[in-house]
Amino acid sequence: MSQLLPIVGPDSPEAITSIITIQKVKVKDQHLTCEFTEQRTQEAPPRAFALTCAEQVHPDLTHALSRLVPHLCLLAEQLTETPDFWPDESEELPALFEPFTVTGFSMGRSQSGVTLIGQRELTGGRVLNLTTPYQSFDDEQASYPYTGLLETTLATALTEAEAALRGKCTDYRQLDLFEHPAPTNALLVPTPPRA
Repeated sequence: MSQLLPIVGPDSPEAITSIITIQKVKVKDQHLTCEFTEQRTQEAPPRAFALTCAEQVHPDLTHALSRLVPHLCLLAEQLTETPDFWPDESEELPALFEPFTVTGFSMGRSQSGVTLIGQRELTGGRVLNLTTPYQSFDDEQASYPYTGLLETTLATALTEAEAALRGKCTDYRQLDLFEHPAPTNALLVPTPPRA
């Protein structure tokens, strides 16, 4: 794992870990785009950033987002709950979730709620974009019975997104162009054109 940086923005002194508050997360083509604020100390004014990471996201972040898929399906009324609906943390998602993906989320003010953003792959390869209604974590009259589980699962995704902002990403090494020479006994024969 790569070393996590204490401060994301410029001029980062190595001794202090900044306070990051994430507003929006989006993962597209294995790259994180994030809107967040950062404070050097609790008393310092927050600085706003919008950042797209050049590195591919770590599998821990994509796993954390996949754990939000059951909530996306219930909140967007795409599926109904079944006895095997909620997988364990170590389990893969059940097959009924295969067409669904959580691509990001948007946090409410003071991180008191969330809107999940995702997709459903339709037959024929087309994609249906999904956005859930805003789900407050503080609403005592909430109609969603899994608000506590959603908040806990989202906390893991927020932790992984912050780690990505601090440098946690997939180790990537491009192979040298001439590292593996072609076999010398290979013979290329052109194919004749079709008549």
